[in-house]
Amino acid sequence: MNKKKIFNDPVYGFITVPSELLFDVIEHPYFQRLRRIKQLGLTDFVYPGALHTRFHHALGAMHLMDQALHTLRSKNNQISDKECEASLLAILLHDVGHGPFSHALETSIFNNVHHEYLSLHLMHQLNNYFGNRLDLAIQIFNGTYHRPFFHQLVSSQLDVDRLDYLNRDSFYTGVSEGKIGANRLLKMLNISDDKLVIEEKAIYSIENFLVSRRVMYWQVYLHKTVISAENMLIRLIERARELSQAGVAVPASEPLEYFLHHTVTMAHFKEDEKILKRFISLDDYDVWQGIKTWCSHPDKILSFLAEGLLQRKLFKVIISTTPPDEDIILGITELVQEYFGVNAEEVKYLMITGTISNNAYEAKGQSIDIMTKIGQIIDVAEASDLPNIRALSTKVEKYYVCYPKEITV
Repeated sequence: MNKKKIFNDPVYGFITVPSELLFDVIEHPYFQRLRRIKQLGLTDFVYPGALHTRFHHALGAMHLMDQALHTLRSKNNQISDKECEASLLAILLHDVGHGPFSHALETSIFNNVHHEYLSLHLMHQLNNYFGNRLDLAIQIFNGTYHRPFFHQLVSSQLDVDRLDYLNRDSFYTGVSEGKIGANRLLKMLNISDDKLVIEEKAIYSIENFLVSRRVMYWQVYLHKTVISAENMLIRLIERARELSQAGVAVPASEPLEYFLHHTVTMAHFKEDEKILKRFISLDDYDVWQGIKTWCSHPDKILSFLAEGLLQRKLFKVIISTTPPDEDIILGITELVQEYFGVNAEEVKYLMITGTISNNAYEAKGQSIDIMTKIGQIIDVAEASDLPNIRALSTKVEKYYVCYPKEITV
């Protein structure tokens, strides 16, 4: 069988699968499941074109990783074929542990089970299946390989993961301000002391990348309508779980019903292989099936939230730079209780508060290092003669309140 396949990607054109092992991993059910997980959750409620999946993103990130390694090799950096394949496997599988609707339900379906933990767990399962041929990929993924630049390409402030999702999300949402010069950034990569650096002449491209990232967060990922929809979905699942665990019948697909009825931690995944099998069967379609079914559920909170999501009747959102006034919160709480006939404990499902934050560059921690023309390595914030990068490292925090539009405040 010919395994040197080519995918026609709308963002980059033709993407080649470089090895048979990579093809076999892509064909595996663990990876194919990503076709059924949308990259941006409910963002299509705002940007109708945002229907791309984690499958698209993983292939795109693999393609950019291939380009990055080609650039580094062309600059006389010694990278073996084995290291190349392992790096491609690591980035291909970096999101394989995502649950339904990606980040939106990460904390409501499971109990403190981050998608990266599940990705690593699934990589170990695949490693057993493929006869330990993913050993090096796992080392690169978790940052234990002795050449840290490989892990930086997978996970850092300027990794191929971010380069792809900004490019791809910009493309599918139509938000052109989010488009980045990924090709130039990749061409400017180099290695110093086995750490990833960017050549000085790319400094303005980095600035553009950071500005684009901030724009995408405020305009797409943290758009007020997205906040409303995702919070409604989170509360819907939490209500379904509460009812299910209280003995109330909440019809759902077998895998979703299991996770609603049980509180599952990472330890449970490691102890019981059946739980992992249920997780692999769980995707966006299970949740949508539940939403459609719960519209007619006798529980008025569950049916109200389900109907709202199905018909896109979303909560009103108020965003401010200061914490909401306690009197306003108390007033909304009383109105919700009176209008919907719910008790004080149930208000949390219909009146939601929280914070959102955005800083495009973490000045502390993993820096983006610039290699100057004389070979000096310095932080990009110090290397730039423009104030923008320092400003982009400042964390901006905002506060939000969501509540049904039926309530007039």
